[in-house]
Amino acid sequence: MDGVMNWLTQDRVGSALVKVLLVGNVAPMLVAFLVWLERRVAAWAQDRMGPNRVGPFGLLQSFADLIKFLLKEDVLPGHVNKAMYLVAPCLAVIPPLVVLALVPFADRFAIADVDTGILAAFAFSGIGVYAIALGGWASNSKYALIGAVRASAQLISYEICLGLAALGVFIVAGTLRLEDVVKMQADGFTIHGETLHGISKFFDWNIVKQPIGAIIFLIAAFAETNRTPFDLPEAESELAAGYHTEFSSMKFALFFLGEYVAIVAMSSLFTTLYLGGWTLFGVENAFEGTTAQTLLQILIFLAKTMCVIFTFIWVRWTVPRFRYDQLMDLGWKRLMPATLAWLAATACVVAFLK
Repeated sequence: MDGVMNWLTQDRVGSALVKVLLVGNVAPMLVAFLVWLERRVAAWAQDRMGPNRVGPFGLLQSFADLIKFLLKEDVLPGHVNKAMYLVAPCLAVIPPLVVLALVPFADRFAIADVDTGILAAFAFSGIGVYAIALGGWASNSKYALIGAVRASAQLISYEICLGLAALGVFIVAGTLRLEDVVKMQADGFTIHGETLHGISKFFDWNIVKQPIGAIIFLIAAFAETNRTPFDLPEAESELAAGYHTEFSSMKFALFFLGEYVAIVAMSSLFTTLYLGGWTLFGVENAFEGTTAQTLLQILIFLAKTMCVIFTFIWVRWTVPRFRYDQLMDLGWKRLMPATLAWLAATACVVAFLK
């Protein structure tokens, strides 16, 4: 077993294919669990039961919904632009899966370990707006088009804040490689050539060293994934279902899947950048050099990521939706100046300490 894990951690085509299959299959399975979790949290917040009939504790409800989507009639409206209408749902799923391929789940365990990992992650996450824009425009519907226009303005606005907030982490780390950012949080940081640790290794995590950046990144991630209170592109009260109003059956399911995979991808990035990735106060070094160590690191990473995902769900059922003018005001007049000020402060401190 150790030989298999060592092979998987090597930079080979075969191991990369195995990792692609793992992520490509585990991510949708995780989405099925997240849909169940969201329903249970929503029920808890609203003092009701939630899914509890299909399978133990209702765990199979998501699979029942999948069967429903598969059996629904696949309607192709006659007034749509057929080519773009069919491309848009696929484009909603692919970019967040590519982002997950760039995230290191354990030491030397990423599908694509590139030196400019975060730049590639932001590049592919930004493609997601094209899925919404194409879906709304190709539907040839006023409600869908308004949702697409809202999404374009929203995602462009908050993507800038997302990138600038993360830039502070890389100023401190001195590298764009995601695996090095994780290791930097485990190894501490240097002041005038000396490596320092806080009272505990928790103080080496970037959420402690970059608290303002972490908060801004998380808020921008909510907007990037169209989650409440930033779900204006699909606001039911005024747009029916927004950009995916004209989609049904599996095409709608792909938009739904893409949203949840994007949540997993953003939560994974937040864990990597601010929560120490697979590290946990040195516990991750147990069973050194064995398969058990890699599995332990993956479990630590997944546990942290699930905590961030729970925050996404918790906020959805706690905070009401913003008005559109409030959403744009927050992005450009509040978060943008705060991000630039924090970035300048980070650069000055790093320049002084180095």
